[in-house]
Amino acid sequence: MWKLIGGVVIGVVLTLGLAYAMMSRLMFTETESPFGLEETVARIQHNIQNTGNGWELSGLRNPARAVQADGGNVLPVMMIEACSTKYSKPILKEDTVRFLSILMPCKVSVYKKNDGKIYIGTMNAGLMGKMFGPLVGDVMSQVAEDQKKFLSFDPSTPAPPMILPTAGGGAQGGGGGGGC
Repeated sequence: MWKLIGGVVIGVVLTLGLAYAMMSRLMFTETESPFGLEETVARIQHNIQNTGNGWELSGLRNPARAVQADGGNVLPVMMIEACSTKYSKPILKEDTVRFLSILMPCKVSVYKKNDGKIYIGTMNAGLMGKMFGPLVGDVMSQVAEDQKKFLSFDPSTPAPPMILPTAGGGAQGGGGGGGC
């Protein structure tokens, strides 16, 4: 009897430990880019603008710059921010899920690792959405489909120019309004 109880407890602990260890891999995705940092950023920015569904660039941030200014030595990191009112509107209208505004705008991180390669980090929008009920699940599954388009690269096309932030904080060519 004690062996059975002990086996069940050990099984539960191992299952929880495994789920905890895999959580970050499920919630976020990391993809190696075939391009350099600036070209990857530029291609994602242009893909966002060409995806449709109301997507607009709302910012480009360089969080590594602040660390470097404070004397830290970190590899490059760029955060592309984009938003679509088609997707943000239904969530922002509902009191029960408005707290998810913390996830807006949608962010795509492009960064260099110690192996010298460039990577793209995104939130697993489809999985995240399922955790918050049918309204958010439906919206976020559509966002997930658009995210795939953001990261679809055609190496045969020339690299577009990177879209730099304007003085107002948004990205040039974003269509005004600055996103969500």
